[in-house]
Amino acid sequence: MRRFSALITSLLFLAASVGFAQTPPKLEPIPQPPPPAPGLRDADLTERGVRIPVRDEDMVEPVIEAGRVIRYKVTPPAGAPYYLMDATGNGSWVRRDSIDTGLRAPLWQIYTFD
Repeated sequence: MRRFSALITSLLFLAASVGFAQTPPKLEPIPQPPPPAPGLRDADLTERGVRIPVRDEDMVEPVIEAGRVIRYKVTPPAGAPYYLMDATGNGSWVRRDSIDTGLRAPLWQIYTFD
């Protein structure tokens, strides 16, 4: 009897929840973007100049992931290589001497199985 009443209660709850379901709102089309400001050329809108401060004799290798450049490895003729990384994603490249951030997980021994 208990199982039957639980089944009936579940079915009533399911029927009530279907009855109170909301319909999604009607979507409107997105308006067209405004025209560009006067005086801007098409090249200014499509091409963004990125200036990387490296010398001509340095070897620059882009590191590409998912179809976009995430960092550059710069190897000078005499010296250790360093990386130019775009940490914020807005085109401001920052020099890092290594990719290692210095973050380390604690390696404390908690228990030993003998």
